[in-house]
Amino acid sequence: MKKYIKLCASFVILAFSTMSLAQISIGYVTKSATNAGWMMINQGAADAANEEGVNLITVGPSFQGDLSSQLEVFENLVNQKASAIAIAPVDSAGIAPAVEDAMNAGIPIIAVDTGVTGADVTSFVATDNLAVAKVQGAVAATLVANGDTIIYVTGNQAQTTGQERRDGFLSAFASARPDSKVLIVPTEWNSAQAQSGVEAVLNANSDVKMVANAWDGGTMGAKAALENLGYKAGQVKLVGFDGAGDAIEAMEAGWVHADTAQMLYQMGYQGVKAAVAAVQGKAVKSRIDTGFFLVTPATVQAYKDMIGM
Repeated sequence: MKKYIKLCASFVILAFSTMSLAQISIGYVTKSATNAGWMMINQGAADAANEEGVNLITVGPSFQGDLSSQLEVFENLVNQKASAIAIAPVDSAGIAPAVEDAMNAGIPIIAVDTGVTGADVTSFVATDNLAVAKVQGAVAATLVANGDTIIYVTGNQAQTTGQERRDGFLSAFASARPDSKVLIVPTEWNSAQAQSGVEAVLNANSDVKMVANAWDGGTMGAKAALENLGYKAGQVKLVGFDGAGDAIEAMEAGWVHADTAQMLYQMGYQGVKAAVAAVQGKAVKSRIDTGFFLVTPATVQAYKDMIGM
């Protein structure tokens, strides 16, 4: 029986390797089409598909964070017999059964930005969120004094991305500033939630010196909260995570003081490249780290030059 399975697997790989690029359809399941950071990731995916000459089928949930609709579009891609699927899970554990079924059916699955918990994937393409969040926390600590109160805006805690960014930031910041108070604003990667949550905390705590954010949608929500409350740029420091274009513009205007930039474009680009390689039977690394860049007012121009902004 094992020999039969191995023979079948070999036949599938051989069949894929003889497919023309035009016959390859890559499903790409994004988290958002409107978030500034995700627009950069999505562009990378589109450019990789164009370079490879493959068909890219881009779909996403009805709204950011909606697992049920993401499951629906994912299963539609499986039923359409997509050659491979790149997905940015809105729920790391919730997507796992569907991912496992697809992998068992011989469809390569590439996790982009966020990992899958409870199922194997062909490759996981993302920054090292835990390590980069520790850098973010350490840098943030240099911007305030020990004992200062800060706000931390989380991402969705159902996703490994949100969990790792929170844990990395809090551990590094607490190590450097043990007497500081960190007030948590929970969100599900929703800028409106970030804005309303930060406003509420600021209204109750006039001594806040900084707002650190798990993603740049939160950074921009926090900026909007500060503006609504009459703060000027620099009165309360902002620290971001993503390197999204709007946050970089806010840095140049004096609002943002540090941003641990993911290589957003590269996540989408490398994710689709890995998907095509897997379909062709080529070796694909199980973990592709797309790296990061620490953006500060001193390095912002170098970062803009690097990403062509």
